[in-house]
Amino acid sequence: MTSAAAADDFDHVAVDDVSRHFGRRRAVSRVSFTAREGTILGLLGPNGAGKSTMLAMLATLLRPTAGAIRFGTLDPRAHGAALRGRIGVLGHDLFLYPELTAHENLAFFAALYQRSDASGVATRALVRAGLADRADDPVSSFSRGMRQRVALERALIHGPRLALLDEPFTGLDDASTAALVGRLRELRDGGAIVILATHDLELAEGLIDEAVFLREGRIASTMTRPEGLRSAYRDVMGHR
Repeated sequence: MTSAAAADDFDHVAVDDVSRHFGRRRAVSRVSFTAREGTILGLLGPNGAGKSTMLAMLATLLRPTAGAIRFGTLDPRAHGAALRGRIGVLGHDLFLYPELTAHENLAFFAALYQRSDASGVATRALVRAGLADRADDPVSSFSRGMRQRVALERALIHGPRLALLDEPFTGLDDASTAALVGRLRELRDGGAIVILATHDLELAEGLIDEAVFLREGRIASTMTRPEGLRSAYRDVMGHR
């Protein structure tokens, strides 16, 4: 993790009254929350609630129609390129090259981020992923869970301050889920800011520190150190 004294570093992300419209459709409307270093924040809600749009704005891939997102004291409109070097994204598309080996994939992305000793960085990432014994196998031969674990390391290969994950547990078996949960806890313990969108409330309850419930693009409720998350979700989403 880059030192907090670095000019492009930040210890929190503040979403302030943010809206995003696509024509007449309001995907996100007047959302505010703060995510801090050393925490995992969950964006929870049904399909169409605005979770993916919110993650895209946090990744600086979309600009808010109204409101502002600040990364510490940094405004993405002025510091977008530097901030994107501090953000890691794992979405539905894993952005891996299936014909390359796991090691080749990660070494390639490490080199893109100008990491010194890209090969060594890739090797250490595969150890963290529990896939060191499959380093020289093509990704096309991997299960969905194994590909997801490689893709997570791809998203983290540059040591980002902010990690954004969109439904990271989809299609994973128990072993891959446990490995992913362990990796996310390592990130939190290392001082990263982790924001994930997930439908898996059972996993979220034991993992996230803050819950932001989104319904129809708006915040319906928030919880700190959430317990009874499934019941709370039913109450929040069932209320009209």
